[in-house]
Amino acid sequence: MTSTLASKPETSRPSGHTGIATAAAHRTPDAPGPLVSFLRFVVCGGGVGVASGPAVTLLALSMPWTLANALVTVVSTVLCTELHARFTFGTGRRAGWRRHWQAAGSATAAYAVTSTAVLVLHTVQPSAGVMREQVVYLTASALAGIGRFLVLRLYVFGTRRHATGPLRSQDRAGGADARFPALSPA
Repeated sequence: MTSTLASKPETSRPSGHTGIATAAAHRTPDAPGPLVSFLRFVVCGGGVGVASGPAVTLLALSMPWTLANALVTVVSTVLCTELHARFTFGTGRRAGWRRHWQAAGSATAAYAVTSTAVLVLHTVQPSAGVMREQVVYLTASALAGIGRFLVLRLYVFGTRRHATGPLRSQDRAGGADARFPALSPA
């Protein structure tokens, strides 16, 4: 006896659903699931984040710490966005300008978290050593990274569908914004 369930075409969820379940339902067939993409995110983003710690410290020898953090944040965000586009979230192609700008929004929030954490450390303990500063910086980076993962997975690299069907390739590649189908090129 064969099951008729296996032969039914896949249907999309109603547009009112949000969250990881919706992102999973709308991802491309070769895109990794949430756990795999999170592990990849930790490897890629965490690796760049760990390298960023000493880079900020070295740059801070010749400029204010917040400026050094800003420079490292910009460089690491561009690098990580490319890594996440190609590897973490399984798009297999470059991120494109739209995704870089969207990722910059979450990176700005992460910059604020790390800068605030280290500035609080310097206020509470003005003579904090480099090791303590690194622990605070990397801990704040890890906490901000969790939020960044959710933003990137659900909004920046998540594929979306609108009432007219799946996104066209130029929409996914960074062309039109799927939330505004009327603005999409014909």
